[in-house]
Amino acid sequence: MTDRALSVVRAGALTTVQDLGRPGHAHLGVPRSGALDEPAHRLANRLVGNPASAATLETTLTGCAVRLRAATTVAVTGAACPVTVDGRPVPWGAPLHVLAGAVLEAGPATHGVRCYLAFAGGIATEPVLGSRAADLLSGLGPDPLADHAVLPLGVPYGPSVGADAVPHAGPAAELVLPFLPGPRDAWFTADGLRTLTTGRFRVSAATNRIGLRTEGPALERAQDGELPSEGMPLGALQVPPNGLPVLFLHDHPTTGGYPVVGVVPERFLAPAAQAAPGTPVRFVRIGRRSGRSTHAR
Repeated sequence: MTDRALSVVRAGALTTVQDLGRPGHAHLGVPRSGALDEPAHRLANRLVGNPASAATLETTLTGCAVRLRAATTVAVTGAACPVTVDGRPVPWGAPLHVLAGAVLEAGPATHGVRCYLAFAGGIATEPVLGSRAADLLSGLGPDPLADHAVLPLGVPYGPSVGADAVPHAGPAAELVLPFLPGPRDAWFTADGLRTLTTGRFRVSAATNRIGLRTEGPALERAQDGELPSEGMPLGALQVPPNGLPVLFLHDHPTTGGYPVVGVVPERFLAPAAQAAPGTPVRFVRIGRRSGRSTHAR
């Protein structure tokens, strides 16, 4: 029987198995998880003939290298990076037929942060709550990749559909995050809310899959005290005591007690996955203030 698997030659700074996540379990305290740059994940799967639900590898900044134990069609998307097979340059953003024993390497990202490596048949680790995604907060799913680890591959779904061209705008010079105000925007002064939309923010080096942290001016609070824990949606802009907004990403906690000044709709989140530390951030309000009670409970 063909050994449909890959072995990890170089794990990189943080490489995880990701799919479309496990939505619908927040009441159990389980985050959604899943690929941060979902369009790039979907494109990689499409290029190798997989459904969007198949699991890929998501790398962070430094890429990774794997040895294929069986001949497999592969594709690399997401952040721009050099791609090689046994040290020879091959195309990024295109389906590649890699022979058994060859080493596929996605090098360090040259533009962006996260690359997606898709393999025909998908990564076939054991699902947990219906998903193979690694969740860094709860610990569900497979561990982040380590050198010499072996991951199984599934049976190919069908031939690669390929693509004449792969759109890639690259990471923007400025990360623009449209947000809907509330539910706790009334916990901030008018000056604090003005700071959110006019202040000069940038992506912090402390950013991870749990949240995009910012550096910049602090938002002024209208009142002291904290909220009892309440539900936290994907895209929430939570403001901790230091006054600097944190954008909750796919591995975020499902509850929290710091006020949420706004929520970035999911359709605007993918660019956050590719925003490197130091990238300027601009928050743009796209709705009215929530009008919720200003009283602490």
